[in-house]
Amino acid sequence: MIFSVLVPMLDENVKIQRVVDRLRSEGVEHVVVVDDGSRDGSSAVVEQQGVRVLRQPRTRGVGRALATGLADLRDRGFDVAVIMAGNDKDDPREIPRLLAPIAADEADFVQGSRWMKGGCVGGDMPGYRHWATKLHPQVFSLMVGKRVTESTNGFRAIRLSLLDDPRIDLDQPWLDRYELEPYLLFKAIRLGYRHLEVPCTKTYPPRTEGVTKMRPVLDWWSILRPVLLLGLGLRR
Repeated sequence: MIFSVLVPMLDENVKIQRVVDRLRSEGVEHVVVVDDGSRDGSSAVVEQQGVRVLRQPRTRGVGRALATGLADLRDRGFDVAVIMAGNDKDDPREIPRLLAPIAADEADFVQGSRWMKGGCVGGDMPGYRHWATKLHPQVFSLMVGKRVTESTNGFRAIRLSLLDDPRIDLDQPWLDRYELEPYLLFKAIRLGYRHLEVPCTKTYPPRTEGVTKMRPVLDWWSILRPVLLLGLGLRR
């Protein structure tokens, strides 16, 4: 099983360097960063570290960045993608937790969960994020017909053969922002692929390093709406 870490990035000049350094310290061999139109020189920082960078000519959204990266990994023959945040919220030491169920042929999609037993939230997590990341899994569970504890955390591992299924279409323009991640999780579960959760750590950086790029209303609606649209049969 050959895996690569996939990191979407937008204007993370300082944090992305830490992410790559931490991955290298854990012996991760394959990393691809998708730059979603950064204007702060982030791509140059990553390229100096010898990491493969895919540049989007303009900012289109994290969903489009992930779709671009996943297509690249499939084209280059990787078996599994491990997705991590570009802002240093995820711990590379926990990557083996995500990979183990796939390597043992027990899962096709492994979701990292900060809210299940053994998971942890650290750092300066905004208050609205706390309740939003607990409410979303409740709605998601209702719509998908399976109880989950986590549906918004971007730390996950995916068997790339899932994307050969024609019923999973990541190239739809409505998935370009934050919609793609809950879409992919929803589809994996609804289509009968083996889904597991494993505990993980989510660490929020100090606010002195910059505020979150997510807007409390518009972007959380972007995360919620694919669950409602798919659950109600209004999108495919």
